[in-house]
Amino acid sequence: MPRIDKLVSMFAVIVAVLSVWWADNVQAQSAPTPVCPSQGIQPRPANFQPGGIVLTTFDRDSIWVYEIEQDTRYPLPETVPCTRNCRPSPNGLWLTRMDSENGFTFTKMRFDGTQRTPLVDGATDVRWWDENTLLVWTPDHRAYLVPEVDANTAPRDYLDVSNVVAVQPGGRHALTVRQDETGVFVRILENLELRGLNGVAGVRSVLLGEDISYYNGAAWSPSGAWLAYVATGTFDDSVGTYGSELFGIRPGDAAPTQWTDLHSAYGATRINGHTLGDLSWSPDGTTVAFWVTELIGSNPLADTGNATIHTYNVQSGELRAYCAYSTIEHTPNPPRLAWSPDSTHIAFGGNIPGDDQGYLLLALNTAEGTYTQLSAGIYPALGMPDVIGWGQRP
Repeated sequence: MPRIDKLVSMFAVIVAVLSVWWADNVQAQSAPTPVCPSQGIQPRPANFQPGGIVLTTFDRDSIWVYEIEQDTRYPLPETVPCTRNCRPSPNGLWLTRMDSENGFTFTKMRFDGTQRTPLVDGATDVRWWDENTLLVWTPDHRAYLVPEVDANTAPRDYLDVSNVVAVQPGGRHALTVRQDETGVFVRILENLELRGLNGVAGVRSVLLGEDISYYNGAAWSPSGAWLAYVATGTFDDSVGTYGSELFGIRPGDAAPTQWTDLHSAYGATRINGHTLGDLSWSPDGTTVAFWVTELIGSNPLADTGNATIHTYNVQSGELRAYCAYSTIEHTPNPPRLAWSPDSTHIAFGGNIPGDDQGYLLLALNTAEGTYTQLSAGIYPALGMPDVIGWGQRP
């Protein structure tokens, strides 16, 4: 009897702990608030705010500058189209890019193409780890931290990046993908400095679920405070597949928190597409923007409907759905979303069916839900009419 009583007591403790964890997670889930103004796409007013510079492509050959205040655009000489290997700086003043003349050499430039400055040789990707430090990836998939000043000659701080997908900005945690003992690939949040010590007091790796194509988007917030990621949610019997939900976790958390409850609102949905890093954080680190695509069958590639932009605010817990624009051009990836430096608007390339204007440069006002046409004629140089970034004038 004492043994049974002990087991019952242990079970009660486990249930209580799980109940608290589940309650926290249920409270954190958010149903979407529709932000649906009656007007459609609006023409650009004479004085559109916020200002700055949007980089995109209007032909197949170059990066183009779109100057918002002047409503003008021009190509940048000695550049080639880029998307995910061009990285805006945290302050929105600079952009890293691979030198088109010298492979594996990265430079930085202002958003208007001026002040081009060599950064580092022998790299396949360069991004800011913090305001003064670069995270450099090499062709043999090594990575190191180095001061931006004299990056080619300064001492390098190499990281253990085996199986790493995304390194925490300003920190030493990372999203990793590993094959478990059953042969399934799973995602894990790890502390890179404490690898091999899991199980020691205070050292924890957190399992985030299975790594499944089209259900595995992820991105760190600009400061590294949060990792937002996509994972499967509820199984939808009506279409025979799982839907996606958005989750969040902070380094040091024992478990992730489910941020959305899209299934209750829509049934099965897909968040974003095939590319892992396209969840889009606002520069102030408060809000994640992403596309939600309805699933009308069991195949997340083919059995799809319209996609609309949603945002989730990590401070208020509010999930917003912006209804005034939708697209069916979302596979393998929907248009990239680029936040304005002041975190109030999102720019992207979109195509309105039947208007004969092709791909438009659109801006979403996230407070009002209105869409404004800034320019026409974006060219899908790399397969999609993507916006490279939205930065400030020098």
